[in-house]
Order: sequence, then structure tokens, then C-alpha cells
Amino acid sequence: MTIVTQNRECLFGNVADGKMVLNDAGWVAQTCWLEIPNHFPNVHLDAFIIMPNHIHGIIFIIDNEMGKSVGVQNFEPLQRSNQNKYQQIISHSIGSIIRGFKIGVTKWFRHNTDIYTVWQRNYWEHVIRDENELNHIREYIINNPLKWESDDENPNRW
Repeated sequence: MTIVTQNRECLFGNVADGKMVLNDAGWVAQTCWLEIPNHFPNVHLDAFIIMPNHIHGIIFIIDNEMGKSVGVQNFEPLQRSNQNKYQQIISHSIGSIIRGFKIGVTKWFRHNTDIYTVWQRNYWEHVIRDENELNHIREYIINNPLKWESDDENPNRW
């Protein structure tokens, strides 16, 4: 999953010598990320990185009854004819998890800075299908700061 700041503004620190250096806002974002399982006990966090203007992370949603990872289908409610299904927040879904994370970071910004809009709308997600893909994505996340100079999210690349 990838979450990007509004207008790709670098709010969380900078990359120096291939390493991410978090500022206060970056530390808050990292703390909020690490607290996700406290609010969603069915979630296990894996590799993640706070970058200057985006966050990459792997989230596993665990079916507590079966002890295995599950997809969003297991959390979809029955259709309700009087509601637009695209406006519903599904409890314990990836959408509700990301929404909670964004709210936590945004509250800090609004209380401690003059920044009101922190995030771009929505987020990018990808379902990981197998162990090879999981390892490839972990490697991408871990090495993201090393590639910052040429990263599409870097407003100062080139």
C-alpha cells in the first residue's frame, strides 16, 4: 500500500546519503503507523517506510477465527438498497485502517502546524499473491530511500 501527501509535499523529513531522516511529523507518522494494530487487532504490520512525501507499507489482515490472512471480500457487508456502496466505510477493511491512520497524522498537523490538508485522496493498494512477490515488495520498501533521487514521487528528481 502507498499513501501520498497532498501535492507530493515533503512533510516527513528528507533523504540523506540514501537514508530517510524523519522530522517531527515523520516521527508522528511512524508512531501512528506502528499503533495501527492497537486499534485493529486483526492487523499485522510488515515492512514499511516513511518517505519525505509518501508511505509504503505491507499490511496483513488476519481472520482471527481461522488465523489466516484474508481479502476484503470477507469484510464486505450485505448490499443495502438505500445506500451507495461506494460511500460506505467497511469496518476493519484496509480502507478503514488507512482512514484511521490518515486521521491520526492529520490531527497532529492541524494542531501543531498551519497545514490543514495533509493527504492526497485515496491510496494505492495491491494484493500480494505469493511469497516471491512479498519478498520483492519488502525489498522495494527497504531500498526506497536509496532510489529517492530517481523516484517518481520526488519533486526534486533530476
